[in-house]
Amino acid sequence: MKDNNMEAVLQKAEVLIEALPYIRQFNRKIIVVKYGGSAMSNEELQKNVIKDVTLLKLVGFKPIIVHGGGKEISRWVGKVGKEARFVNGLRVTDDETMEIAEMVLGKVNKNLVAMVQELGVKAVGISGKDGGLLQVEKKYADGEDIGFVGAVKEVNPKVLYDLLEKDFLPIVAPIGLDDAFRTYNINADDAACAIAQAVGAEKLAFLTDIEGLYKDINDKASFISRLTASEAEALIAGGFIGGGMLPKLGNCTSAIRAGVNRVHILDGRIPHCLLLEIFTKKGIGTAIIADKDGQEN
Repeated sequence: MKDNNMEAVLQKAEVLIEALPYIRQFNRKIIVVKYGGSAMSNEELQKNVIKDVTLLKLVGFKPIIVHGGGKEISRWVGKVGKEARFVNGLRVTDDETMEIAEMVLGKVNKNLVAMVQELGVKAVGISGKDGGLLQVEKKYADGEDIGFVGAVKEVNPKVLYDLLEKDFLPIVAPIGLDDAFRTYNINADDAACAIAQAVGAEKLAFLTDIEGLYKDINDKASFISRLTASEAEALIAGGFIGGGMLPKLGNCTSAIRAGVNRVHILDGRIPHCLLLEIFTKKGIGTAIIADKDGQEN
């Protein structure tokens, strides 16, 4: 074998050896992956994400995918002659928009199921309506009624446990029911956070459209690769975090406070970002950890 071929083979072996302790550590542990943004609208990136999650399943993890579909929903809303409207990042959802959202999310859900099963792993697509998984109440935006937008009130994870026990990979669309069994659209970040807390996930990974967390978004040198929940809360209180990252980071800290071991913010546009963050020592995104873990290091 030529030297350069041997070097390539040895590099592959080193990658596998580096991943070994992480595979052992997280074997049979639940990891929730919130999947959306640009990684969902690009077919090649979509396949990479599904390959990553499928690999996690095959090496012993118990992954759960919670997906969005906002861009696709907006596209279909436009097709029927309506204009998508948002208040504080939340989609104003009337009866017709809710019907479109449920249709689109159902289509996205089953496409992801097909992609997973093509790779040899059994998957089941559900929404938060199935088995009473996500029970919601009406969510307001600064006191404004924005229609059928739900805040998760309670999670009944039995259907997820049943699927995991039967060796299925659950794929969840963020739709829920209120006490009167009316259908509500749920922010996918909120749904993923609530589910991760309910199942006691070892990890919660948000695939986003940015590299991770910056103390100053205009200063690339201010990138934060790891911080504790208290440090994250201090950044929020200090006004360093704004825009769409503010509610996302709030979800991250609340998940840690509720017992999720570690939360990752990753750039879903980077091929195989999930594997690089979980199975390598350096990682590539931002990890939020419990305060006690920060003190240990």
